[in-house]
Amino acid sequence: MIYLAIGLLLWILFHSMKRIFPLMRSRLSSVAGPNGSKGIIALGILISVVLIIFGYRMTGHSNIYVPPSFGTHINNLLMLAAIGFLVLGHGKSRLRRYVRHPMLVGLVLWAVAHLFANGDAASVLLFGLLGIWGALLIFLINKAEPNYSIPDNLTLKGDVRWIILTLVIFSVIAYVHLWLGVNPFSS
Repeated sequence: MIYLAIGLLLWILFHSMKRIFPLMRSRLSSVAGPNGSKGIIALGILISVVLIIFGYRMTGHSNIYVPPSFGTHINNLLMLAAIGFLVLGHGKSRLRRYVRHPMLVGLVLWAVAHLFANGDAASVLLFGLLGIWGALLIFLINKAEPNYSIPDNLTLKGDVRWIILTLVIFSVIAYVHLWLGVNPFSS
């Protein structure tokens, strides 16, 4: 579980530099330059993802709680919503005017969804920590920047694209889970 913990700490560190560790980010930019610092941050995030994946897969299965029998169904519904929010963060759907932080909301929903279906220690650490971090980041951004300006050019075409992309990505993720030997549809 040590690789998982290190990966999560690196993920949070590199993703939080702008909001939580601005001095560290500016110091990195002054040493490596703006493009160099972005490259270092991207490399750090990549390393963190690899550590998270391998750490999660290598960790033994020790239950902290038994998920409810309906947890898989709740997980799938929340995952569809989570993917919808993640896609919303990159699109021009008119729903964007109602959600200030669609990607962070998607992350929090992803985390909560997986806690309905997994009760082992590695899952609680991974999904619990990332869910708390996402919620904390929403709070910190709203506190630092209380005014929200609605993005421009939100269209019906953006709504249709949002629905299609959400369903396609959900299907791909379900397929990858099946390919990895995890059936996301069985309870």
